[in-house]
Amino acid sequence: MIWDVAIAGAGPAGCAAAIAARRSGASVVLLDRSFFPRDKPCGDGIAAETLDVLADLGVTGVTDGYPPVERLRLVAPGGGDVSRRLPRPAHTVPRRVFDARLVAAAVDRGSELRRHTVHEITVEPGAITIDGTLRARVLVGADGAGSTVRRQRGDRVNPSGHLALAIRGYRPATVTEQLIKTTSARWPAYAWEFPIGDGTANVGYGEVLRGTPLTKAYLVERLGQLLPGAEPESLRAHHLPLSTHRPAPARGPVLLAGDALSLINPFTGEGIFYAVLSGALAGAAAAAGPDTAGRHYTRALRARLGRHLRHSGFATLLTRQPRVVDAAVRAARRDERIFHRMVDLGLGDGVFDLRTIGRIGAEIVRLVPPPS
Repeated sequence: MIWDVAIAGAGPAGCAAAIAARRSGASVVLLDRSFFPRDKPCGDGIAAETLDVLADLGVTGVTDGYPPVERLRLVAPGGGDVSRRLPRPAHTVPRRVFDARLVAAAVDRGSELRRHTVHEITVEPGAITIDGTLRARVLVGADGAGSTVRRQRGDRVNPSGHLALAIRGYRPATVTEQLIKTTSARWPAYAWEFPIGDGTANVGYGEVLRGTPLTKAYLVERLGQLLPGAEPESLRAHHLPLSTHRPAPARGPVLLAGDALSLINPFTGEGIFYAVLSGALAGAAAAAGPDTAGRHYTRALRARLGRHLRHSGFATLLTRQPRVVDAAVRAARRDERIFHRMVDLGLGDGVFDLRTIGRIGAEIVRLVPPPS
C-alpha cells in the first residue's frame, strides 16, 4: 500500500497535520516511537491562538478540566515587573494529557496510528520509502527538535546562538498567574512558573546555548536561584531549536513542521502554537499530492507566519541587551496596549508597530543615567 501522507511524530504538529490531511480526503499513517499517553518536557502553556487553529480543524475540548489562567506577570532582568490580564486566557495542560487528546482526535478522524521509530527515508519517483517497509507519496517530518526526517533530508541541527536548552518539572504552585522571570545572568535566559489549576505548577528554566555544554545540575541550580522553593519532581530537559535559524519548509515531497522546522519563538520559547499551525498547513498541502505539496506549503507558511517571524527575529535582536527588556516591561506597565503587543508577539503571531517601538525607545532614554 502507498499512503497519501505519512507523518513522522504524533505530537501537536503531527496530529494537526494528520487531521488537516484527512479533512482533504487523504489516507494518513501517523508514526511515533512512543505509546500514548506519554510525557513530553515542555512548559505546558496553551495560548488561545493554539485553540483557534485546532477549532478551525474541528477539534475542541483539549483543555477541558484545566481552568483558564487570566493573568501574566513578567519580571525584567533589572527586577522591574508588570502584571496584567492576558488579552485572552491561556491554559496549562500537561503534555501527557494534551498530546493524547490530539492523538485521539487524529485517530477518530481516520488516521492510522502506528508505533514506529523512523530511521531512514528514501525519496524515489512517485513514492517515499520509510525504513524499507512503509511507502507514502508525501512525508511530513514532525518528529521534534532531534528530527530524523530533517537529518535525512540533509539539514543540520541549529548552531549555537540559535538553540536553547531548558529543564522542566512540577511542584506545588506558588502563584495563580503565569510567571516569567528573566535574568541578565547568562542572558538571554529566564525561569517560569505556570499554574495548572490543581494546586501544582509547571516550573522550569532555560537559556540560549552559546557553545558551552550545560549540565542538569547547573539548570536545576539556576531554576532554584530564580524560583526558590521545593525541588521539582519529574525533571526533564529538552532542546529548543529557535526560529532564527530555520531550514527550508519543504524539499520535494518531504515537509517539516513544528520543532523539526525550528519553529520555536526566539522571544519566549513558545512552540505549541507554531506546531499546530505549521502542522495544519503542512497536512493540507500534503493532501494535494507530491507535485505541489512543497510549493503550496512554503507559500502558505510564508503568508501566515512570514511577517510575524521577521518581527520576532527583530525582537530577538533588540533584546540582546537586557536593558531593552527592562524598558519594554516599563512600557508595558505604563500602557496596556504595549503589554498586549508583547504577548501577541511572544505567544501568537503578533507583530510590532511603530507605537510599541517608540514607547520602548522612550523608556530606554529614561533608563539612561544623566551625565555626571
